[in-house]
Amino acid sequence: MSKLYIVIPAYNEEENIGKVIKEWYPIVEKVGNGSKLVIIDDGSKDSTYSIMKQYAATMEAFEPITKPNGGHGATVLYGYNYAIDAGADYIFQTDSDGQTVPEEFWTFWEQREQYDMVIGHRRSREDGISRIFVTKVLKIVLWLCFHVNITDGNTPFRLMKTATLKKHIHLIPKDYNLSNVIISVIYAKKKLKVRYFPITFRQRQGGVNSINIKKIIKIGKEAIKDFMAINKIINSD
Repeated sequence: MSKLYIVIPAYNEEENIGKVIKEWYPIVEKVGNGSKLVIIDDGSKDSTYSIMKQYAATMEAFEPITKPNGGHGATVLYGYNYAIDAGADYIFQTDSDGQTVPEEFWTFWEQREQYDMVIGHRRSREDGISRIFVTKVLKIVLWLCFHVNITDGNTPFRLMKTATLKKHIHLIPKDYNLSNVIISVIYAKKKLKVRYFPITFRQRQGGVNSINIKKIIKIGKEAIKDFMAINKIINSD
């Protein structure tokens, strides 16, 4: 019997959050065994958290959390540690913008025992050519910095064995902005069992993305220096 925690970070998602809750909640209900949908509000300035609390009043397996703003990566990492501490057997992470399709989760769930991580490959994307370009550049940068070939390092559609993640999560710097990227790198460098499946990646379903190209470029410049330092930590572990 497996206990699943679905971890979703959210920031200023009042237009999307209700639909996201209604789409993903049936999955934890079906899996059962104490499974939870955990959405972490990252200090939103809109009504995201109040909407979450309204849904939680009638959804026993939904846990809304709020915390001071720390960024997407830090919020994801917060959620992973929360799920580990809660004794989840498996952790699934996606985002709160409605770009991923819940029905595709079950293919991943069927493979959960065979792999340390089952992760989505955004082979067909509807979120714009600039985002596709960033993903391709990231793949090259990861090869240059870590010498690993990663299909899609930052996909917000990943199912992980908690036991494996728990062994390696200490390698990720505290509150790191690109935590999912580093998890993909760690699993590749440690030669852990990873399987990619193609997934649908829709346009944002509402609201405005808080990460624009200007911010991506700034994050990218800082990331290269960080990657070099993190690579030394991973190699020495």
